[in-house]
Amino acid sequence: MDSQSSCVVVTGFGPFRQHLVNSSWEAVKELSKLGLNSGMEVELRILQLPVDYREVKQRVTRIWEDLQPQLAVHVGLDASAKAILLERRAKNRGYRDADVRGFRPARGECLPGGPEVVASGVIARAASQRAAPEGVAVAVSGDAGRYVCEYTYYLSLHHGNGRAALIHVPPLSHWLPASVLGKALQVIIQDMLEEMRKPELKAWFAENSTSEPV
Repeated sequence: MDSQSSCVVVTGFGPFRQHLVNSSWEAVKELSKLGLNSGMEVELRILQLPVDYREVKQRVTRIWEDLQPQLAVHVGLDASAKAILLERRAKNRGYRDADVRGFRPARGECLPGGPEVVASGVIARAASQRAAPEGVAVAVSGDAGRYVCEYTYYLSLHHGNGRAALIHVPPLSHWLPASVLGKALQVIIQDMLEEMRKPELKAWFAENSTSEPV
């Protein structure tokens, strides 16, 4: 099995604003302890990303150029979420909120000249109803928030020809600890990998592939 078919990269984010402990990274660390247990020879690689537009742009490029994953899953925190959200798409414009360094992208754009919306081939077909361990609600969302999470997602979808996902998780709580979020991520990503093995999804990736440079 080649590197592109055996590596899955999962990222979480570091602290930002009042969120000194980011539930996304805590959940990814728990996933790392559990592993994917997908029945396939899959190497799980986890990385923490800073809430920093410029640094994220560099790191996402390196993920796809150096690791060449079959799938990249970016996990972010949505402080208002009551469920785990599977984000279907990412938008190119509207990034006006400053990151942890006070930086905002020029003209609020992710990729100048890029398409306004890029969809995920994985999220669009993932069977989210099955991914609800221990009573955790899972929903599909069409608005990823126009912040560093969605910025990361857009770049990753572009580099990966749709082979990326963004999962927003709620803040940690007594009823939703990191261990439960980690288990939920494991089930969701297992489901995504199963979907990616299906011929119709392989055909979707082939049809929607792009060689446009970033």
